[in-house]
Amino acid sequence: MNHKSRLAKMLLFAGCLSLSVGAEAAGMDGARGAYLELGATARSRGDAESFTIGVVLPWSHGEQPVQPRALSFYWDFFLSQWRAPDPVGADWSSYTQLGVIANWRYRFDQGASPWFVEAGVGGTVMDSLYRTSGREFSTTFQFTEQIGVGRSFGLQGEHELSLRLQHFSNAGIKEPNPGENFVRLRYLYRF
Repeated sequence: MNHKSRLAKMLLFAGCLSLSVGAEAAGMDGARGAYLELGATARSRGDAESFTIGVVLPWSHGEQPVQPRALSFYWDFFLSQWRAPDPVGADWSSYTQLGVIANWRYRFDQGASPWFVEAGVGGTVMDSLYRTSGREFSTTFQFTEQIGVGRSFGLQGEHELSLRLQHFSNAGIKEPNPGENFVRLRYLYRF
């Protein structure tokens, strides 16, 4: 089974699970959490896969929400492993990445909904230059932006599933700068 088929099955399972389980919604948005995330690029040649582990931390301990319970802020620290076809296509190469993202989250229904949208910006560094037959980064440092939609579930909303689109590029610091885009599925547990 190829990685696109696995990702499609995971998305279907996640969607069914998130619709079948109730949530107490936003109560846990300010709590710490840990997550696992799977991702893949969606290109016709040279698809890459990623596996990520990370933690989320509240923006600050004394945070006063801009709009009570609806808008929150958090830090996302992660370690990711990318796997992609090497430039000659004969084998696969692995790349390790460290990153941090500042995120903004909005919950619908004045913060009472289990559904949320979010966006974030940050920076990452990789252990080597990312190179495939279709892409070649010129720097190990990359900026990153992400947008996502998700749903909380569990007795107090401590579980989350989200679908995210994430872009990586060096913002033109050095050429070539083709960037890379991933579709990612995240499971997060807040404690």
